[in-house]
Amino acid sequence: MMQRQTLAMLDPALARRHVMTALLTSLLIGAVNPAYALSPNAPASRITPIVRAVDRVKSATVNIHSEKLAKQTDSLFSTNKDRKINGMGTGIIIDERGYIVTNHHVVNGVDSLRVTLVDGASYMARVVSFDSKHDLAIIKIDPNQKLDLMVMGTSSDLMLGEDVLAIGNAFGYEHTVTRGIISALSRDVEVNEEQAYENLIQIDAAINPGNSGGPLLNRDGEVIGINVAIRAGAQKIGFAIPIDDARKIIARLLNIERLDNNFHGLQARDFKQGKERRLIVSTTSPGSPAALAGMSQGDVIEKVDTVNVVDMADFERGLLGHRGGEAVNVIVRRGEEQKSLQLKIASMNRRNTSIASRQAVQQSFTQPPANSAETTKSSWSLLGLRLQPLAANERSKVNPRYRGGMKVTSVRHQSPASKNGIREGDVLVGLHVWETITPENIDFVIAHPQLTTFNPLKFYILRGKETLYGYLQVSDR
Repeated sequence: MMQRQTLAMLDPALARRHVMTALLTSLLIGAVNPAYALSPNAPASRITPIVRAVDRVKSATVNIHSEKLAKQTDSLFSTNKDRKINGMGTGIIIDERGYIVTNHHVVNGVDSLRVTLVDGASYMARVVSFDSKHDLAIIKIDPNQKLDLMVMGTSSDLMLGEDVLAIGNAFGYEHTVTRGIISALSRDVEVNEEQAYENLIQIDAAINPGNSGGPLLNRDGEVIGINVAIRAGAQKIGFAIPIDDARKIIARLLNIERLDNNFHGLQARDFKQGKERRLIVSTTSPGSPAALAGMSQGDVIEKVDTVNVVDMADFERGLLGHRGGEAVNVIVRRGEEQKSLQLKIASMNRRNTSIASRQAVQQSFTQPPANSAETTKSSWSLLGLRLQPLAANERSKVNPRYRGGMKVTSVRHQSPASKNGIREGDVLVGLHVWETITPENIDFVIAHPQLTTFNPLKFYILRGKETLYGYLQVSDR
């Protein structure tokens, strides 16, 4: 009988079954300790490329500890109290202000997150955005100083047999370093019925529960992947998301539209072939800040504010945190000439955006007509959501930047909503460029004749005090 090969995301539950294995692994492999790194008394012959690579990035790798409460299901010993579950993972610092990328499954559904740096400093963290389909999330801490950034490499020139290093919170043993080679490229693997990955790097470096979200490095200490999964029951078979693929998702997760309520109107493409890495302007939305700044197709963006730009994630990071209306200096190369442009960030106006500006910007969302036509498919069949308008007392608790929303009362298993992490109790506040306050607003979007051109359909939800977004892959009607 054919059996499906099963893989496992680096689930902290596995740690409880392998504590002794972890102890032996830690003793054999060792953990990074800043007190021992590049000791001035160490002979030069011992400071190998591996030692230098680890020293180069250890301060940009963080350990993540999580807590969540689960209902007590053991009827014999039930005390009607929730049971606390501890989890673990790893993260990579991508911005000195405290933005960290990790796997979505590390932070999904947790009640609290704590991040520990290599020097022992500890901070509470919050989730700011995520993409459950690609299993990536951005979390944020508020450090009291600028943080060191991970050294970014590229996955465009990886070689079979190439040496790699992994750093992670293996079984809770913080900053554990393991070494191996690239075993295969472009692996498509399935973890379970709800999570599958494409184009992964296969490695034989020891990867354990707690390594999720940690960096996969080359011998130069550049991150080339994000560790994500292991082959259940196997030895030395682990997988990582190629960093070039991850950076495209990170750019979306750091988008200033979502995080700052601003927009720029730039569309650009990452070009990465080995050491050649640059961000090239594809087009700008008419009347957008990028267009008004004078950006042209073919321009190579080199710097935004103080951020040196290699890809779209850098561009978004350079604009992140600036206020609407603020002018930001952008350096581009046009042919052989370097130009300094002023990009004036625009603030989204969700209440009074005209149809013309909405088509030009393709970013902000406003209220669709309340008397829209009946939809040919319900939100349940198309999206997998049952929704109801917020009650008056619930609307008063919604973030004041929104005028209301639709409360999620049920999520259909294996639906687009379920696969993207939406859950009961979330408040849907927007689809594509429109706010969702009434059932008619929902009907307007899913009955829209151009719905397929919106695919994947962007959604915006409130979960407690957090505003999150993602993308729903909807089928043709």
